[in-house]
Amino acid sequence: MKTAKIRLYVEQPLGQGQTVPLDRDQAHYLFGVMRQGAGDPVLLFNGTDGEWRATVAEAGKRGGLLRAEEQTREQRDPPDLWLLFAPIKKARTDFIVEKAAEMGAARILPVQTDFTNSERIRQDRLQAHAIEAAEQCGGTFVPEVCALQKLDRLIAGWPAGRQLMFCDEALAGGSSALTGGLAKGAPWAILIGPEGGFSEAERTRLHALPFAHAIALGPRILRADTAAVAAMTLWQQALGDWA
Repeated sequence: MKTAKIRLYVEQPLGQGQTVPLDRDQAHYLFGVMRQGAGDPVLLFNGTDGEWRATVAEAGKRGGLLRAEEQTREQRDPPDLWLLFAPIKKARTDFIVEKAAEMGAARILPVQTDFTNSERIRQDRLQAHAIEAAEQCGGTFVPEVCALQKLDRLIAGWPAGRQLMFCDEALAGGSSALTGGLAKGAPWAILIGPEGGFSEAERTRLHALPFAHAIALGPRILRADTAAVAAMTLWQQALGDWA
């Protein structure tokens, strides 16, 4: 039996004997780029049914058909963690989305702050990056990438019970620990600021929120994309599924 080396995210239900039609882009990637053919194995996941080993039943230039045969991994969802970040330069924003998907964010929310440089994003392109990251890292879940929204509006409608880890660059050199007897399994979010940092008005408001926990990310001020990875690492080790 050949070893499956390719993983694809699909939107169809998965189960033993289930057939999965491929669209033109998927067929081009699988048969044109990766040179797969009839009988070759492919790993599939859809975000809800775990990972399945499938074989190519039909291969064509404009489409194809896969058939699921056996489940290779059960569904594993990430912790209920949101990542909020201010979009920066294109490549670095892509990096943040990719790493958030790899590291176990359940939802990715680009936010516009007072000093955010970018006023728009390509939501569809960022969602595609999240899918590709899940395909590469062996995950069975793809986080939703939301539309860009203003931070103050998001905070105003903040859901009850969700805690916020606020990474404040003004606290560089201070504590990076989450304290206060916080329990694992609760809904959380991480907030990373823009390249210019938070404004004084934003910082004052965030520090006053009863659900916000301000922390430092070490003795130096980190670049926004580095800060996202560092913050998710700290949270996962303390309260997530790494501990």
